[in-house]
Amino acid sequence: MAGAAGAGERAGELGVKVRALREREGLSQAALAKRLGISASYLNLIEHGRRPLTAPLLLELARQFALDLEAFAGDRAEGQLLTDLREAFGDALHEEQPVRMAEVRELVARAPTVARAVARLYRAYRGARDALETLGERVRGAPGLLDEEGRPAIPSEEVSDLLQREGNHLPALEAAAEETWRAGALRPDDLTRGLMDHLERAHGVRARVVAPAALGPAIRRWDPARREVLVSAALPRAARRFQLAHALALVAHGPLLDRLCDDPALTGDESRRLARAALANYFAAAVVMPYEATLEAARAERYDVERLQARFGASFEQVCHRLTTLARPGQEGVPWHFVRVDVAGNISKRFTASGIRISRFGGACPRWNVHAAFLTPGLLRVQLSRMPDGTGYFCFARTVRKPRDGYHAPETVYAIGMGCPLARAREVVYSDGLDLGDPRGYVPIGVTCRICERTDCAQRAFPPLQERLRLDPNVRGASLYVAVDEPGP
Repeated sequence: MAGAAGAGERAGELGVKVRALREREGLSQAALAKRLGISASYLNLIEHGRRPLTAPLLLELARQFALDLEAFAGDRAEGQLLTDLREAFGDALHEEQPVRMAEVRELVARAPTVARAVARLYRAYRGARDALETLGERVRGAPGLLDEEGRPAIPSEEVSDLLQREGNHLPALEAAAEETWRAGALRPDDLTRGLMDHLERAHGVRARVVAPAALGPAIRRWDPARREVLVSAALPRAARRFQLAHALALVAHGPLLDRLCDDPALTGDESRRLARAALANYFAAAVVMPYEATLEAARAERYDVERLQARFGASFEQVCHRLTTLARPGQEGVPWHFVRVDVAGNISKRFTASGIRISRFGGACPRWNVHAAFLTPGLLRVQLSRMPDGTGYFCFARTVRKPRDGYHAPETVYAIGMGCPLARAREVVYSDGLDLGDPRGYVPIGVTCRICERTDCAQRAFPPLQERLRLDPNVRGASLYVAVDEPGP
């Protein structure tokens, strides 16, 4: 059923595109059908999503109209735009006049520029609303609510969008990391000492590991005036080398970071500063886990994160994040999605290359196993997931604890969630022993409750906005928002 629904949705999206193409070319259904060698009635069924657009017909369309097949069939950017609009029109703002998902798909297919404008307007609206809600908790006139042009700015969203646009793969930083290994004659068995020596020899910067008291609340401090980098001794070994590599990015590759941050997607100083830190982290990960060595090890170990941790002296989160960046053309790894969630359900990091859609505002579906990971701290959990459109994913999740400075420091715990398309699951060691073909083993999930199309979910936190709420006060279902039909005779 789910698979059929997904195929129908895909047929509907392509049908809308065929109709938009025909109208743009000024052709009648009969004229286009003749050029494709099919009947006008069959073309009408395709345009209304009641018949699939077969591969031969797609190729003939491409030949007749010089189409880019990949662009016509849709890509990750279009899929994310569709999700953004579903979330926008799923907002409680539209409760009285709900927008059907078929209309959203048609808008994306027929008028993508308008669709992107609507998505930007909704993000601006959410930014303004969040700013107003926060205003009462901040000093009047405090900076940071608006960008340089007076628009509500959400720096973390702008940086996430920048990395998503680049596929979380930045060749310039990969090349800089590889040059660091050559110039510094670094060795995997003593990377910490090698980074410290390279900082001093090549850049005249002294790196020291110091007692936490010398840094106060900081864990790393780069002092350009004194040409000195201080790293806290409270950090585990993996975190120390990562922070040294991060400092090296600031010391040696400032102009490169500045160039990458000079991007129109970053609209304010806060966004550019946050992006600079994120890009320095990317460089650090590329130094700690060099691209080719990491890809080779990941394939050999079948993406066993614990073994990769031991191999590269990295943390669980560092390894998972690095795996999402293995997208070099011709040397790609498994396409992953990645989320980091706290105990309150807030998503602080997100990226998707697997095709799954992740909510931009609000929390993720409560049935995602990244939430259940908090029930078994430190243990890895696996899940076969299926979205409402029928697409399947293989996911795993585990909690991680951030290092803290002594007994009195508060503990920080996150859950890291990773997932890949079902077709790639057998490349991952955690899929061993699972029957990927048994539909009973799949957990039905969605993006977020407001826009989820499932009407039978017992974990709904909000009613679905696509359908009118049907409640019988005399009958209670598994959830307040799950309608219960009358039993048959």
